[in-house]
Amino acid sequence: MKRKILLFLSLIYAIFMAILFFIYFTKGETHSYQVAFGGILCGLVPLILILFTKIKFNMPIMLSYFAFLFASQYLGSILGFYHLGWWDTFLHLLSGALLAFVGIALYERMTHQHARKDISYWLVFFFVLSFSVFGGVVWEIYEFSMDQFFNMTLQGGGNVDTMVDLLADTAGGSLIAIIASIKTKRKFNMS
Repeated sequence: MKRKILLFLSLIYAIFMAILFFIYFTKGETHSYQVAFGGILCGLVPLILILFTKIKFNMPIMLSYFAFLFASQYLGSILGFYHLGWWDTFLHLLSGALLAFVGIALYERMTHQHARKDISYWLVFFFVLSFSVFGGVVWEIYEFSMDQFFNMTLQGGGNVDTMVDLLADTAGGSLIAIIASIKTKRKFNMS
């Protein structure tokens, strides 16, 4: 059932962005149709992974992924919410938290359940936080690269924009990493 829901969401988002691509392309609105094209690709990523891998997806993470895509691509870039000033920082805070949840899911998949009782809650904290912050750093590298190679303005505020984004990513990731480490410590103390 989860698989069908995720396939449906992936298709709906990709179709929504394809319609926007067509509308903005015919109007000659370059920025909007480029964002919509990126949205098609981002929307199809889960579909491709579902069809060609055996990865089992965490439903809350995937729902968050699509909500984040909608908030950043459609609301932020196409409708102009990024002009609000705080929208970009808010989304980086959320993406830091979302990436931390992905880090938790990876930790749970990469460790045996019986071995987890021997893993320090500090390791859980640092792994989740590091995964989240690394995702933020990779995103900032992407923004910098697009600005340099394609003359875009993803880093509108230059160094200040980058640092505020990284601080927001770190804050979102830290919150979830703290919660994960506290939960791990409680489980360890109960054993």
